[in-house]
Amino acid sequence: MKLSVFLLCVFTSIFMNYNSGMAQQKWISLFDGKTTAGWHQYGNKPIGAAWKVQDGTLMLDASNKEGWQVKGGGDIVTDLEFEDFHLQLEWKISKNGNSGIMFYVQESEAFTHPWKTGPEMQVLDNKGHPDAKIVTHRAGDLYDLISAKPETVKPAGEWNLAEIISSKGQLTFYLNGMKVVETSMWDEQWNKRIAASKFKEFPGFGTYKKGRIALQDHGDDVWYRNMRIKRL
Repeated sequence: MKLSVFLLCVFTSIFMNYNSGMAQQKWISLFDGKTTAGWHQYGNKPIGAAWKVQDGTLMLDASNKEGWQVKGGGDIVTDLEFEDFHLQLEWKISKNGNSGIMFYVQESEAFTHPWKTGPEMQVLDNKGHPDAKIVTHRAGDLYDLISAKPETVKPAGEWNLAEIISSKGQLTFYLNGMKVVETSMWDEQWNKRIAASKFKEFPGFGTYKKGRIALQDHGDDVWYRNMRIKRL
């Protein structure tokens, strides 16, 4: 009888741990296609009017520019924070456009913009934007750190499927089904890359292991859809 109870307890424990692991790996929708729920403007502000839901996409309407960003726009971040994750989304950029997808973003009065804290997958019209002349500033790149190889980006106005996977210190980018960036984070090589980049002047950049996902307002029309994330 005691053996039966013991075996039952073991089975129950295994079953509960298995279910817990499965639940942790479920996809979480970051955009319902109808509202901006789950997002806010960086700095813990309400999302601006320039970020619009249009035909099932979350888009930045850059028709009212204010400097290098958009009036009523600004960078937006998820309400939720993530550690190890698998992010999947689709994006398309306007002609000559620029944007970006950042991760491990920290929200604090100490930082004026999310890109001072979290690494970025570049979103760009490679054929039209001047940033494309810099080899680590092209679409799919780990911005200013590692070039995307091969280059699989589609022309401006066409949808691209992007994936960012961060797991146990390993970072992988996919663009349109192809692995384009793979590196380790938080080690000596990672620190050397940051020290040789434009981010060296921002203390803490690239050191955080938990944070928000951000979409960048770089003053150009950009569209995002089918955004989801899985905790790993």
